[in-house]
Amino acid sequence: MTNTTMGSLRELQGLDHRMREIRKAITGFDPLLAEVEEPALRLEDEHSKAAERLEQMRTDTRRLERNAADKRERAERLETRLNQVTNVREETAVKTELDMLSRAIEADEQEALQLMEQVRRNELHVDELAEQSTEAREDVLPKQEEYLNEREALREQLAELSARRDVILETLGTRERQVYESFHNSGREVVVAPLTEDGVCGNCFGLIPLQKQNEIRQAEALHRCEGCGVILTSEPEPEPELPEGSAPDDEGSDADGGEPADSEGP
Repeated sequence: MTNTTMGSLRELQGLDHRMREIRKAITGFDPLLAEVEEPALRLEDEHSKAAERLEQMRTDTRRLERNAADKRERAERLETRLNQVTNVREETAVKTELDMLSRAIEADEQEALQLMEQVRRNELHVDELAEQSTEAREDVLPKQEEYLNEREALREQLAELSARRDVILETLGTRERQVYESFHNSGREVVVAPLTEDGVCGNCFGLIPLQKQNEIRQAEALHRCEGCGVILTSEPEPEPELPEGSAPDDEGSDADGGEPADSEGP
């Protein structure tokens, strides 16, 4: 077991921790996107329902107009028949039917007029809702685009970390990789823990036997805590890799990394 291997295991653990955080952050954008889009969606839904009601009113208006037209044609036929009747009884029957048709035609026409007035009012309402929903959608777009860009940046970062993880896994031996992945896949966040100076497990704080402590410090083999099962190491926590082009923030040093120059006296 080499120091490089233990360092790789600890780096792998750090990567997995960061990847969990990023996945959680990515998931956290779903409610944010839903919240910012809610006003636009609500207006769009209201507009859609109002447009459906308007179309139904138009359909009902056309139906009433067709019914009235059919009854008028029937009334015309009855008028022709009235001129051809030969007895009072038949004349009375035709006139009664004509009277009923006239009242039905009047009722259909009145209802159609009322519906047409409702259609005109609803057309204005639908146009107003369409304008409001368009404005709401335009207001949403900047914030929505900001969230989407942030989420995409996190996804790209996650892909980079995943690629780095694959590279590290390739450097590990079969046993180390199997032990680590077995713990990781079980959902445990801590797979590698430090052996403290006091000789206890850095995860469960159980005391480690002296012989095993020496073996861990000499990195002779992979050792696991008998109490919690994590892999134990005496290596310090690996420093995170700095972004390309950046440098450690060492206070009190000049640009060349040396000691600050003493200021000259007067």
